[in-house]
Amino acid sequence: MTVIFQRATAVMAVLVAVTLSLSSCGNTIRGIGNDLGNAVDATQDAGRSVANSVR
Repeated sequence: MTVIFQRATAVMAVLVAVTLSLSSCGNTIRGIGNDLGNAVDATQDAGRSVANSVR
């Protein structure tokens, strides 16, 4: 194997690793956004319930 082939293989391996790590990070960020949105909705619903029970 030549040095050029070894370097090209190493570069491709790094690119694959970076791509996989960035895609998993994107999924995590989207998941956290969904969780926070659901928490806000639940808090608003709880506030409405308390307000309605006081009336």
